[in-house]
Amino acid sequence: MEITGDIGIMDANASFLEGPPLKDTELETNFIPAVSIEHASLFEHCRRALEKGRTQGPHGLPLIGTGDWNDGMNTVGAAGTGESVWLAWFLIDIWKRFSVLCVRRGEGKMAEEYRSLARRMCATIEETSWDGEWYRRGYFDDGTPLGSRQNEEARIDSLPQSWSIISGGGDLRRAAQAMDSVEKHLVRKKEGLVLLFTPPFDHSNPHPGYIMGYPPGVRENGGQYTHAALWVAMAYARMGDGGRAVELLQMLNPIEHSRTPGDCAIYRTEPYVVAADVYSLASQPGRGGWTWYTGSAGWMYRVWLEEVLGFKLRGDRLSIEPAIPEDWPGYVITFRFGRTEYRIEVQNGGEASTHEVLLEDDGKNRTIQISTGPRSSRKTADTSSAPSVAV
Repeated sequence: MEITGDIGIMDANASFLEGPPLKDTELETNFIPAVSIEHASLFEHCRRALEKGRTQGPHGLPLIGTGDWNDGMNTVGAAGTGESVWLAWFLIDIWKRFSVLCVRRGEGKMAEEYRSLARRMCATIEETSWDGEWYRRGYFDDGTPLGSRQNEEARIDSLPQSWSIISGGGDLRRAAQAMDSVEKHLVRKKEGLVLLFTPPFDHSNPHPGYIMGYPPGVRENGGQYTHAALWVAMAYARMGDGGRAVELLQMLNPIEHSRTPGDCAIYRTEPYVVAADVYSLASQPGRGGWTWYTGSAGWMYRVWLEEVLGFKLRGDRLSIEPAIPEDWPGYVITFRFGRTEYRIEVQNGGEASTHEVLLEDDGKNRTIQISTGPRSSRKTADTSSAPSVAV
């Protein structure tokens, strides 16, 4: 809906699915869901999903249950009181975005409720989960911190650091320091790796879950999980640090791991498809993991296009918000909107900027020329009057 501008899709009607609730002794179950006779608008489906996510543990953070994004941490909150800092940042982002939708639908009271939830959760994270140089990952059922200097293993996790930026909810000073900690502890330039967390799990107590079944440095257990590594690059781009964002994206590019026979012997997987993970295992650092089985390729495309090149399409409006390295001279994007071809020429002035264009589908070829400048110099261009427009 954000991309297409088709707000009417939220009125589409869909049935719910039904299934038995988990028993007290069950963490999961397999069953074939039934189609309920109850149905509601897509908007109502979304609202109920958000309400389902409004759980709260001892620190006021959402419950992690048997795993959040990292389903390998399936015993962190299996008893029902473990919490997730990453999930808190994620909910903040969703609540803020959903509140915009509420406003567009005339649900002003609901919009303010979700904005208020986001504000309160931001404050809760800052009060409970700042660890001195980065944000904690969460809390076990017994209250033991996860992703803390107190831990021998998994002391720092990239997720709560990158999402403190992506959600727009983190304290600016702390979030910047957290990202510096990511670079210090999780970015390994020599091997071309961006680790999910470090050190890997090996003998931790409390036991985090099946993630510890992987050897230390493999997959989610302290290796590079590319999906999350791309969020780190995304966070740097949103900070306006295009240099560091591009440096990481180039490290994550499989071609960069396959330029020489020696590189190929280390990486040992296809150079033309993004790997789900790359090992930091001491005996095989830099070995590629699962390929053809990852959403990371989609995220890589989005981070390059939307966050670095700043191409953000929203209905019939196009924003250009570059976050590129200072040594790039610029770039050109050719984009077709219906029958109209747009040539977007960006000349780098060394600072990020935002430019918004109202798109026209009239069959003309149009050129938009942008010279980057401070973000405060935001301009809006209406290209309806001439085929070639300088912004």
